[in-house]
Amino acid sequence: MVLTQSVELEDSAPPAGPDAGLTGAGTPPPYQPKLRDMPQGERPRERLRDYGPRYLSNAELIAILLRTGIKGENVLAMSTRLLSRFNGLDGLGRSSFAELCAERGLSEAKACQLMAALELGRRLISLAPEDRAVINSPQDVANLLQAEMAPLEQEHLKVLLLNTKNQVLSVQEIYVGNVNSSVARPAEIFRPAVRDNAPSIIVVHNHPSGDPTPSPEDVNITRDLVAAGKLLSIDLLDHIVIGSGGRYVSLNERRLGFA
Repeated sequence: MVLTQSVELEDSAPPAGPDAGLTGAGTPPPYQPKLRDMPQGERPRERLRDYGPRYLSNAELIAILLRTGIKGENVLAMSTRLLSRFNGLDGLGRSSFAELCAERGLSEAKACQLMAALELGRRLISLAPEDRAVINSPQDVANLLQAEMAPLEQEHLKVLLLNTKNQVLSVQEIYVGNVNSSVARPAEIFRPAVRDNAPSIIVVHNHPSGDPTPSPEDVNITRDLVAAGKLLSIDLLDHIVIGSGGRYVSLNERRLGFA
């Protein structure tokens, strides 16, 4: 399908209510460029056309569905906010029509579009499990989770369960709060993989500071998980730290905690 109307994916829709578009009482929101003012290579629709849907983040795909943002918040920022608000794509998929309509900027029509797309995705997966997302690089992990994890104000630790083809079986949230060795117990992190007989996992957590540089604690946790995985015959393929501004760090790429 050739996309010729790039200006339709806009962000000039009116606010959903009298206070929409304000970050506080009478405080204007920070300036966000409209998508039509962004370079073509950064616009979700053009990126999908040029590279295919697998190279887009969840926030970019949702932005294409919603098409327009609201005053003071472009559609990509709104999509990122929704993912954060519902704790990721899974939570968004479980939300009700009323819950979606209660969100700033989501009309009944947009809520219907979003729910219909998510339901089609569920039906497709049930019919064709081979079409699950495939992880071939740290960038694939970032595309899957960065938009929902980067804005979080607390550390969240998630585990991707993978099959032998590196297809994502599920994404499990393990911890919320400061991720350190006292709480990041290997038994809890590997529990979903043992339960679902997944042969490999990828661990992902965010740094609310926005700086994805791994801490010494991150390296120690990774080293413990690699050792535990060998005992359980479950491979830890990577540990990804998510930061802000599209930044992330793969501890495996840097050989931190991996022998």
